[in-house]
Amino acid sequence: MSLLATRARAPRRWPLGRMVAVRVLGVLGVLWVLSMVVFAMMYLAPGDLVKNLLGNRPSTPEAIAAVREQYRLDDSVVEQYLHWLGGVLTGDLGQSIRLQVPVIDAIGDRLPLTAALSALAFLIAVAVAVPLGVRSAVKAGGWLDRIGGALAVLGLSAPTFAVGLVLLYLFAYYVPIFPIYGGGDGGLDTLRHLVLPAVTLALGLGAIIVKLTRTAMLRELESDYVTFARARGLSPRVVNRLALRNAAIPIVTGASLVLTFLVGGTVLAETTFALPGLGTLLQDSVLFKDLPVVQSLTLFVAAVIAVIALLADVAYLLLDPRVRRQMGAAS
Repeated sequence: MSLLATRARAPRRWPLGRMVAVRVLGVLGVLWVLSMVVFAMMYLAPGDLVKNLLGNRPSTPEAIAAVREQYRLDDSVVEQYLHWLGGVLTGDLGQSIRLQVPVIDAIGDRLPLTAALSALAFLIAVAVAVPLGVRSAVKAGGWLDRIGGALAVLGLSAPTFAVGLVLLYLFAYYVPIFPIYGGGDGGLDTLRHLVLPAVTLALGLGAIIVKLTRTAMLRELESDYVTFARARGLSPRVVNRLALRNAAIPIVTGASLVLTFLVGGTVLAETTFALPGLGTLLQDSVLFKDLPVVQSLTLFVAAVIAVIALLADVAYLLLDPRVRRQMGAAS
């Protein structure tokens, strides 16, 4: 390999590495600020942790003092935060106050179900919305375009819990095809339990992706290179493929960013379908004021969103050679 070839590839690697390094540092800063905000909000939230733990039964002053000492409730808020932050930096997320298990175990037990639900919902949304958006743009004004527009409006306007209740009534009660609640016993049984929640989430995601895909395809189909390709006698399938390749940049970027919609949507979907995932864990922990779980889950979700945004930027860089050339020239 010649020295010139090595230098030719260097501008591609260094801008990407620099961008990732800057983003990682920015994410760490955002997570730090977010941890302080969430800690302060939970600290100021109404409710007494000691009463939540001891319940309504009579409690002695010694029991109350033991609980306050165990969870460092007599320390100042700054000392409590620094103690928690030091544990996080050493890999110790603390113990769940409500579940009485390590936080990392509580999250690890719920994570596979939520990850499977999110992945299934995203796959359904992309598999349906991208082809529908492409056909809507190619046949703009046709019956398929009108159907796609109506479904997009429905998906954007319908609340997640309302869609879930309708699907439950239709396909779990009126026509008992799918289970009503729960996460199943694993394998195909779990997949059956996740179909209706995934479709519920996919409707909102797919509505946004349909709009993004249709808009991007219409812009590309009106471009000069498409007109030139048609003038050369290329088939409509080849022309549409060329347009879709250039439209893939905003589609991929937008689809990856709307994936963050699942963060809020999973809480409602898991509550509606009684799924034991991270959404219900977060809801129960907020109600119980289980600070270690709320803090850790918030940072985890924020980190996932940041990783998704970073992957979207990397995909944009890989799909568009013009951006790579500009970054290479800037370096």
